[in-house]
Amino acid sequence: MSKRIYVERSVSEHPRTRAVLARFPRAAVIEIDRYGEVFNRRNQNFRLQKKQPALILADKFSSRVLPTPPGYGIGGENNFYFSHLLNCVYDCRYCFLQGMYRSANYVLFVNYEDFFDDIETQLARGPDQDHYFFSGYDCDSLAMESLTGFVSAALPFFRDRPRAWLELRTKSVQIRPLVDSEPFKNCVVAYSLTPDTVARAVEHKAPPGSRRIDAMAKLAEKGWSIGLRFDPLIHGAHWMDSYRRLFDDVFAAVPRRQIHSVSYGPLRFPKKMYKDIVNLYPEEALFAGAMDLQDGMVAYPDGVESEMAAYCSEQLREYLDDSIFFQCLPEVR
Repeated sequence: MSKRIYVERSVSEHPRTRAVLARFPRAAVIEIDRYGEVFNRRNQNFRLQKKQPALILADKFSSRVLPTPPGYGIGGENNFYFSHLLNCVYDCRYCFLQGMYRSANYVLFVNYEDFFDDIETQLARGPDQDHYFFSGYDCDSLAMESLTGFVSAALPFFRDRPRAWLELRTKSVQIRPLVDSEPFKNCVVAYSLTPDTVARAVEHKAPPGSRRIDAMAKLAEKGWSIGLRFDPLIHGAHWMDSYRRLFDDVFAAVPRRQIHSVSYGPLRFPKKMYKDIVNLYPEEALFAGAMDLQDGMVAYPDGVESEMAAYCSEQLREYLDDSIFFQCLPEVR
């Protein structure tokens, strides 16, 4: 963690703020009015900040629970996402956060109860309907859990509300809060997965695929529902063999009865975001292959994208029923 922690004055005495600061007694604590003064300021270099990001403790006072983009979901009609944290400890080259934010600093919103109140409000609008709430859209749901304690706070809330489904999207193997808790039906632990060759090349600082699979197996044995998220699909040499091995490894370790849903999606970027990311990493091999501009999105050519989707869906259907398959398409930002 950085030697600098910025704290909004409005949350300086919040119990979670005090608990975080107690963990870093040597950090320089800098009070600010709003996190945007630091996070959104101009002329920041995401790549340089990523080497030692600062932590910003803040209050999320609006837009806490938002409708998901079109094409994002696992079968429900009432889909929302929320972000108690902005940015991620991992450094995946395809991550859209590096093209969306000016800053690599972490922003932790400490007012968890306000998030839960807003989720309660959404539930009240359709008390007889299932609602899906996705964590991990702007961060990894579990990777910083030892610092944030968010999942530990969220599990009891969702356990008591069976109409509120929680998806925890992650690459993390820090699963202690889940191992120490009794599983419940309306929580899905969704792991982002790529073949080992891809993970080693572009998912910097993230746990190897084998460790993610081990974590999934432990959670499945405990009784948690598992989501498999094969997105983005990454093209490269021998990609068919690589994905075939990945699928074999996953289903050798995780019982099919514990798999709640499977999604896959293409590698796509809005034009400006793609340009910004390439400017950060001009030497990155991931962006050296053929990419096309289509309807404001930079992506693999149609033939490549459709071939990968068709192959992966065909292979996955050897293990699982069609009813739990979902294709996720990135939005234009």
